[in-house]
Amino acid sequence: MLHLASLTYGYGDTAAEAVLDIAAFHLPAGRHALLLGPSGSGKSTLLHLLAGILAPQAGRLEVAGTSLPALTPRQRDSWRGRTVGLLPQQLALVASLSVLENVLLPAYASGQRADPARAASLLDQLGLGDKLAACPHELSGGQRQRAAIARAVVMRPQLILADEPTANLDDAACAAVIALLASQAALAGATLIIASHDARVLAALPQAKVLRLPQMRAAA
Repeated sequence: MLHLASLTYGYGDTAAEAVLDIAAFHLPAGRHALLLGPSGSGKSTLLHLLAGILAPQAGRLEVAGTSLPALTPRQRDSWRGRTVGLLPQQLALVASLSVLENVLLPAYASGQRADPARAASLLDQLGLGDKLAACPHELSGGQRQRAAIARAVVMRPQLILADEPTANLDDAACAAVIALLASQAALAGATLIIASHDARVLAALPQAKVLRLPQMRAAA
C-alpha cells in the first residue's frame, strides 16, 4: 500500500532547507499506522504528501500502487478523489451545506457519481440518521466529528488519513473516536494512518506500525 524511501520535503529549494526527511517506511494494505511526534515535527506535512496535496522534493512516494511524484498536480487531485479519505484536524465542514451535502462533497469534488443513499446509511450507522438536513452549527462537537468521518469514508477509499483526531478530547471521547476510525477503515477495507502527538492513540492501537518524526528545522 505505502512505500517511502529517501523522501524529503522542504519549503526552500536546497537540501539544507529540507524539513522532512524519511529514510524508509513501508505499510501493507489494510494495516494501521501512527505518525507520532510533537507539534511542528512534520506530521501534517507528511499526511499532505501521502494525500498528494504536496509533492516531495526527492525520493520515492508510492501509495496504492501509484508513484505520486510522477503525477501532475491535476492528476494527483483526480487520484486523491478516487483513493484517499481525509479527516483534517479542523474538520472543514461547510457551514452553508447540510450534513448530508457535506458528506457528498468528495464525490462532487472528484467528479464521481454521488451516492446519497450510501451517505445517508453511513450517517445513520454513525448515529446521525436524524441530522441529514441539519447544518453543522446545529451539531455538537462529537456529532461534527462523526459527520467528518462519514465524509472521509463515503467513497470507500483505499487510504484514510486522520490529522490529530483526538485533540482536545477527554479519555472516553478519544477512545470512541479511535474505535470509530478503526471500525470504519475495516468496513471500507482501507489502510488507516493517524497523525498525533497524543500517547493515548498509541495505547488504543497497540498493533499499529509507528513512524516517529523528529522536530522539524522550520515551521510546517
